[in-house]
Amino acid sequence: MEKFTRLCDRLAQGCGYAAGFLMLLGLALILIEIVIRTLFSSTLYITEEYTAYLMVGITFLALSYTLKEKGHIRMVFLHTILKGKARIAVDIYAFTVGLVLCAVITATTALFFWDSVVSQSRSMQISATYLAIPQFFMPLGSFILTLQFAAELGRTIMLLRSDQLEEQKIESGALGR
Repeated sequence: MEKFTRLCDRLAQGCGYAAGFLMLLGLALILIEIVIRTLFSSTLYITEEYTAYLMVGITFLALSYTLKEKGHIRMVFLHTILKGKARIAVDIYAFTVGLVLCAVITATTALFFWDSVVSQSRSMQISATYLAIPQFFMPLGSFILTLQFAAELGRTIMLLRSDQLEEQKIESGALGR
């Protein structure tokens, strides 16, 4: 289980780097568009479309990294009230719900992606981009988020089984790493 959690953490870290790269790519595309419009009174025609695709990639790739770093919005009300095994039981429940929900989202986005592959869908913009390429980030990011939820669930179960329910360790884990 430890190897699985480390692998998931590395995948999430890699997705975080990839999301950062896509963000820089989008920034560069927008800056180039600004320069071309200002200096040459022209346009690239693809900036708005491709930055939207990049935003989808950034969002879906950054989800697992954000979960790993405990950066998602959290309701910590129960964490402040509950102690010990009760707090861990709430975490197990939350990670299980997240795992199931993300598995459904992964399956749905995979079907959406596969439909674009089969029908060879193209964008209605001037670029006529093959839509399966930007849509690929949705099932990929969702799948890695599902793996990260499984890793967090496994990590929490290992903590429960280890009988090392140190209050300080549990509290710090609830609010971030």
